[in-house]
Amino acid sequence: MPPWPSPGICGPSNPGGTQLDAHGGYLIRVESLGRLNLAALARQALVEDGAPPDTILALSIHDRRKIVRLALECPLTEGPQGARWYSAHQSLARNLSRSTGVTVHAYVYDPQEYEEVQAFGRGQHVGGERLIYKEVELPESLDGEFDDRAFARMQSRWPLGHLAWVFGVEREQLLGLRQLPTTRLRLDGAAAEIPLESLLRGIAA
Repeated sequence: MPPWPSPGICGPSNPGGTQLDAHGGYLIRVESLGRLNLAALARQALVEDGAPPDTILALSIHDRRKIVRLALECPLTEGPQGARWYSAHQSLARNLSRSTGVTVHAYVYDPQEYEEVQAFGRGQHVGGERLIYKEVELPESLDGEFDDRAFARMQSRWPLGHLAWVFGVEREQLLGLRQLPTTRLRLDGAAAEIPLESLLRGIAA
């Protein structure tokens, strides 16, 4: 079997060639948010998931495809262990799906361990998949070398690759949402009462 791509099996790079860090979050279409009281739902999720009240809600948007990435920023969600926090703490995705009536996805990307997507609809878990990288059999070409093109096709069928297809973007674009301009909203103060429409316009500008 050819050697694993390094570092990490799954790792797309950003334009500068730097490996993306482990991270997670929640994904939803921007038009689904409407006049939703996002701050109230996020504060409710903090209580249900045991996150501290001074947690920050981060919002990034892919303007062309109208995809919004939401993430909770606090010590619990930092680093690889923090990325894996989203595997077990999905109250915001559940609450959003119940309030909007659309599917919301929670995801985890840990380039050294696994990737995972969980889907929620109308407040219920409706599907998902986790892929453990060390369990994947890598493709190789006829000369025994690593086959990059076959590997890219393989990644497109993995949980995050399939989710990217659902949203109409490339896998690398989906994973790069966290690097787009981001608005950070404190959930323990008056700033959380800023209208959602204003926040989204500011991100997309």
